Amino acid sequence: MLLLGIDIGTSSVKVAIVDSTSQKAIITAQYPEEESTIQALQPGWAEQSPEMWWEHTQQAFGICKKKGIFNPLDISALGIAYQMHGLVLVDKEQQLLRDSIIWCDSRAVTLGNVAFDELGHEYCLSHLLNSPGNFTASKLAWVKQNEPEVYAKIDKVMLPGDFIAMKLCSSITTSISALSEGVFWDFKTDTLSAALMNHYGFDPELIPEIKPVFSEHGRLSLNVAQLLGLKPGIPVTYKAGDQPNNALSLNVLEPGEIAATAGTSGVIYGLSDQLAYDPQSRVNTFAHVNYTPEQKRLGILLCINGTGSMNRWTKNLLASGISYAEMNETAKKVAVGAEGLQVLPFGNGAERMLNNRLIGGHFQNIDFNLHGNAHIFRAAQEGIAFSFRYGLDIMRSNGLHPNVIRCGKANLFQSELFLEAFVNSTGVPVELYENDGSVGAALGAGIGAKIYARPAEAFSLIKPIQYTEPRLTFSYEPVYQDWLSNLESKTI
Repeated sequence: MLLLGIDIGTSSVKVAIVDSTSQKAIITAQYPEEESTIQALQPGWAEQSPEMWWEHTQQAFGICKKKGIFNPLDISALGIAYQMHGLVLVDKEQQLLRDSIIWCDSRAVTLGNVAFDELGHEYCLSHLLNSPGNFTASKLAWVKQNEPEVYAKIDKVMLPGDFIAMKLCSSITTSISALSEGVFWDFKTDTLSAALMNHYGFDPELIPEIKPVFSEHGRLSLNVAQLLGLKPGIPVTYKAGDQPNNALSLNVLEPGEIAATAGTSGVIYGLSDQLAYDPQSRVNTFAHVNYTPEQKRLGILLCINGTGSMNRWTKNLLASGISYAEMNETAKKVAVGAEGLQVLPFGNGAERMLNNRLIGGHFQNIDFNLHGNAHIFRAAQEGIAFSFRYGLDIMRSNGLHPNVIRCGKANLFQSELFLEAFVNSTGVPVELYENDGSVGAALGAGIGAKIYARPAEAFSLIKPIQYTEPRLTFSYEPVYQDWLSNLESKTI
């Protein structure tokens, strides 16, 4: 039995065809090969076209089909993972009203801060587990305030994965997990937050039907089935944000288990069974994919906007003629600390762990007679690793103490240098797995379709491919402390 997983990323769309018995991908593909554009109409803004995501989904699936190694009619269920916190708006005819305001857009920070103050910090933190910040609810408030003609036409508010499911099935649903990532959900009452909805003046009818993450969210329409070459009526049985989905794909389902990823953004995502929150809302708590009111599973999420985006920017600027692997090898020729060169990788929007400050990216201590490309490559990856350490220390202060972190061997975790810097600056071992979000989405579909009796069964055959633990021979602590002093001088 085959499962189709779709991962709507910021850079590209990935799809995977997974055999439910082996739990492995038969084939995967992504589109486009070059990273998708982010529109920045003003400083701090970030938008993408949802129709672009849909076109890229078709293209990626088409690449898989052309290989001719599976029968599309054998696909029995679909799952979707997606970039979190994006705002997608449609009218009653399911037509888009504007481009999506995506996760790294900072325009709603002020509105979110006002809501935090007026709703009350204690209410927001104990009920929503977050400040409204620049999450989806606050982005919707920005549209209401600044684009009233658009707001008046809204029938349903969606996240990016809901839009793709709508294109597949012509139906719109959401989940507690999705509503919590938009900061619409009251965890004390396990209902839509009436206080937040009233504060922003939102009609509850804007919210789609709420369903469990692992359930039927619609069935493939005849027109789309013919377009893709699939059977009509195949169910979409799973939808989740990319970070809960990444955790699922690493079998992170129970309290104390930790996942991390370092793609366009960087994330550490830890599981808890407590309604925990950071007093400053620098890390954020959402309902995990297996959350229920009866068995609470909360994902505590640290997000760093400027990780893979920093590495990509460095490559595009200084290493356009070589591969990432070659760039990594060049960086390894320089000693730990990059001979004093430091990088603060915070040039991709307001950083939540820095209290929503927009401090920008920084290069520090450049010596024109000493530092070259190799130093910059190394300093960039070390700076990204140090930003993970900084965020992990915030999580530790809130009671999360990982013994091991599970990661997919993808993006920056393919770099030996970055892995070394990450493990030795955080002091936590890392297990690497062959996985990606599209495979996780496919296996999530299998759970939702009840092919697997319970979530953990979907990952029973998946084992780590590499284990890396800290080594005392790498003296990252003094280098990190210098980097931390540099960061603190920018955030006072």
